[in-house]
Amino acid sequence: MQALASAAGAALDRRVAALQALFVHIAATRMRDVPILNAALRVQALGFEPVAAGSAGVGVLLTPWFMNLVWLPVDGGPADATQPGHTRQRHVGGEVFPFIGAHEAGFGHYEMCSLFSPMFDFADHDSARATAQAVLGELRRTSTLPPRQPDRSRRALLFGREAAGARR
Repeated sequence: MQALASAAGAALDRRVAALQALFVHIAATRMRDVPILNAALRVQALGFEPVAAGSAGVGVLLTPWFMNLVWLPVDGGPADATQPGHTRQRHVGGEVFPFIGAHEAGFGHYEMCSLFSPMFDFADHDSARATAQAVLGELRRTSTLPPRQPDRSRRALLFGREAAGARR
């Protein structure tokens, strides 16, 4: 059983490395010279851990133009993939988030949930990475709690506040 878990972890690690390489390429080509880039930031995939019985991983993709929570199918195939541009509610930790399906030729399917965009609020890569790690820490801290209804905003999660209009 340990070997099977190890093989699944290695498959996820390969997919995460490929995701990061894909977005390094996108940053150097399609996004080069786009005015919404924060030059103090670089592409980094971080904190990916298996979910959905190991068929996917969840982590954060940090780029000079966005920070997204990413649902990454390990096999990259379309079997259970959300079609590009369509939204699916996913349980991550004790929260429910809308993930938008995406596909890149040569890479496959993945889903993204925006945390920040654009990225001008971050002075440097270390502060952006620390924010991403704090988001993941909060989500994983609450992973044993039942999922909340999707009425809580992503920014509320980041800053520990309830949705606008709600009282503590």
